[in-house]
Formats: sequence, structure tokens, C-alpha cells
Amino acid sequence: MQISALTTDLYELTMMQGYYLKGCNPQVVFDMFFRRQPFNGGYTVFAGLETLLNSLQNLRFSQGDLDYLQSLSLFRKEFLDYLKDFRFRGNLYSVPEGTIVFPNEPLIRVHCDLMEAQLIESLLLNIINFQTLIATKASRIYLASLGGYIMEFGLRRAQGLDGALSATRAAFIGGAAATSNTLAGKVYGIPVKGTMAHSWIMAFNSELEAFKKYAEIYPDSSILLIDTYDSLGSGIENAIIVGQELKKQGKRFGVRIDSGDLQYLSVKIREKLNKAGLEDALISVSNDLNEEIIHQLIIDKAPIDVWGVGTQLVTGGNDSSLTGVYKLAAKEQKNKLLPTIKVSNNPEKTTNPGVKQVYRFLDSNGSPMGDLLTLEGEKIKPGRPYTFYHPMFEYKHFTLYDYHSAEPMLSLKMKEGEIAQPLPELTDIQAYTKINLEKLDYTFRRIINPHIYKVSLSQELKTLKFRMIHEHTQ
Repeated sequence: MQISALTTDLYELTMMQGYYLKGCNPQVVFDMFFRRQPFNGGYTVFAGLETLLNSLQNLRFSQGDLDYLQSLSLFRKEFLDYLKDFRFRGNLYSVPEGTIVFPNEPLIRVHCDLMEAQLIESLLLNIINFQTLIATKASRIYLASLGGYIMEFGLRRAQGLDGALSATRAAFIGGAAATSNTLAGKVYGIPVKGTMAHSWIMAFNSELEAFKKYAEIYPDSSILLIDTYDSLGSGIENAIIVGQELKKQGKRFGVRIDSGDLQYLSVKIREKLNKAGLEDALISVSNDLNEEIIHQLIIDKAPIDVWGVGTQLVTGGNDSSLTGVYKLAAKEQKNKLLPTIKVSNNPEKTTNPGVKQVYRFLDSNGSPMGDLLTLEGEKIKPGRPYTFYHPMFEYKHFTLYDYHSAEPMLSLKMKEGEIAQPLPELTDIQAYTKINLEKLDYTFRRIINPHIYKVSLSQELKTLKFRMIHEHTQ
């Protein structure tokens, strides 16, 4: 599918024209990273890479796009003529989709000319920031449920139609098992599931009739919504009547609760189902769930089998965006790529210069111990101790001795504007995410007061960074 290159902020285009007219278009390297963990968490799940790669490979200005730019009276004919044949022809390095990542380390490294780099900034950040946010939220919900069955059904509350599709994809990566979004099921091959609305119950003369009619049509997937009138009164009693009829047919059914005290109701409903001989009946719950609520329900041993999560999942809940940024790290001068740095009065906004690699140090179980940012040419020699330097304070450091291995995180994903390797299936990305979450120490995964994972600088990168800071601040 062709992607309009107008999917960018206007100032990217005005800067791009300025570079074109002034003959300023060196080769550059940009880093994409984020500054703080979302949801006050201890980790983040990287997502959106496949969407980004496909978008970059198909990025074009249509004639209609060019006509629109001409109508703004901002752009010269020669620049618009240049845009007619525009293609992204750069190289892109990235961590794999589904990787557990941390603040201030490059997740994506883009090598291309300056005009290309500027044009793609907004598109790249839009895709990666949102999908990474939602994949992280989904993983938190998945972990809070102790690996339970998560149904994502946030379509009606998502941020527009494209946001709904992107959110469903990212939620699946983070651990959701199914979605209510039928189009997402078609596009991404994600299992689609659904129950019924209260309007179905209200459309019939009685609750029992509504349940029976539904079970007649869908005997293999009857999840009956029991809180339209009275969950512990008519709702569960009528559901049991239908459930026993289904059991005689060899069918399994379930009930859904969408309001009230979910812990109290689920316990009482489980008791009633068991007493009626329906021990295998499922209990599904919804009602504006998030990871904190699910975590508490698990602690309280609520007998819940399926978690339906919508708004809090697909919107990010209490954290509306990832703090992802895209910064110039190196620029061609005299046929060499030389490091660049942005210096700020806020130390957290001072960037790490140069073309960089990220090495993840692992223990003997494959669990991450710390990430080390190095300059691209540095060689990591297994077995020798490494000193990890604080990215903001020169005097802070520690030395890591007892590690098993160190792995480079960034690899080539796009070469000269073309996807450079086969892309994994979405189910494989989800499985990779779950494996990575399992390997991450619990102290980083816990919902409340997680441990802070260390992202540090190598000695060479630390020396370069603080030398450049001193040069720019003298």
C-alpha cells in the first residue's frame, strides 16, 4: 500500500526545501529513543517496526500531494519537481520487534541523507511511539493476570480507525489473545471473539428467552451477559438453565459480568455454577479494567477465566503517549561521519553523540543485567569486566564482572530503502515478547515501585560525550 509522504509535520517539509535550495544535504545518522518509562513501569515493549518498514518502503508523493503543496504558496517549483521522484533510500537499524527496551538507548538508527531523515521523523515517531505504548500496556495487563486470557475490545474507544487497528496489533504483541475488532482480525490474522451486548437481552421478552435464543444460534461459543438486570438473581439463574442444556449437548459455556464488585460477584457466581454441576463454565469480566484492578483481583483469588479490556488498553489509560524522540547523532563532514550532540541545561535532554550500538549483558539464564551504549567500532570481548558509566554524571559508574554473555541489539532491517530481511509473523513477535518478559527479572516487571534498569555508557562514549559537552559550554 502506498503511503502519502505528506504524513509529516509541515516544518519537516520547509526545512527539507531549505536544505535543497542551499545545497545542504549531507549523510547523517539519527537515533530514535524514549526518555522515560510509561506507566511508571520498569520496562517497555518495542513495537511498530513492521508497520514502519512497510510505510518507508512505500513512501511516495502523489500528484495530488504535490498539487496541495503547490497551493500553500510555500514551495518552489524546482523543489516540488524533486519530490516527484522521492523515495526513502536509507538504511535502518533496529532492535527486533517485541524486545524489552529501556529509556535513553537507541531503538532505531537511521542512516540516510539529511532531507530524507527530516521527512520521515514524524511518521517514524507516530508509529513507534503509539504501538510501543500500547504493547507495553498490554504486557502489563497480561502479567497482572498471571498470563491469563486477555480479550482486547477497545475499538469503540480507540483513537480513530487507524488508531484502533494499530492498537489491536500492538495489544496482541503485548499478550492479548484475541480482539473484538473484526477488521484487525482480517488484516493481522488475530483471533476475533465476542459475546453479546445488553441490548440483545433487552430485545427479547425475557432474559431467559434471550439466553436460549443466543445459545441456539451459537452453541459452541455462548458467553451469556448476566448483569443486565440482576447478576446474582435472575442473571446467573437463567444462565445456569441454559448452561445445563448446553452441557447435555456436550457444549461448554460461560458468563460475563460487566458491572459491580467483580471479586464478590465472581466468587458467588462460581459457587452457583459449581453447585449446578457446571464446574467447567467460564467466568469472563469487563468494566473499565486495567492492570491495577486485575492485579488486585488476582491477589484476592477472584475465580476469573477471561479478562475483557477495552478503553484502558487501547488508549494507554493513565499515560497517553510514549516520550519517544528522534535526534541527530552524526553528520558527514569532509567525507567522514562525525559525532554531533545536543546540549541542554536539563542533563536528561543532552544527547549521546556518534554512531552507536547497544550491548545487552545477560546472566547464565539469559536474563538482562544491564545495557551498555558503545560507539559502533568498539569491540566487546566476552569474559572481561566492563565499566558502566552513568549517562549524565561523569563520576558515577560500576563494573560488571559476573555476566555470561553480551549481545548487540541493533541490526540492519532496511538497506537502501528496501526491507533487508524476512519479517516475522505476528504470532512469532508475540511469542518473542512473552519469552523476553519471562527472562526479565521480576523486580523490573512488578507494577508498583519497579527496580530501575541500568542503561550506561562505555568508557569511549562517555569520554566523547563529556568532551563535547565541555567544548560546547566553554
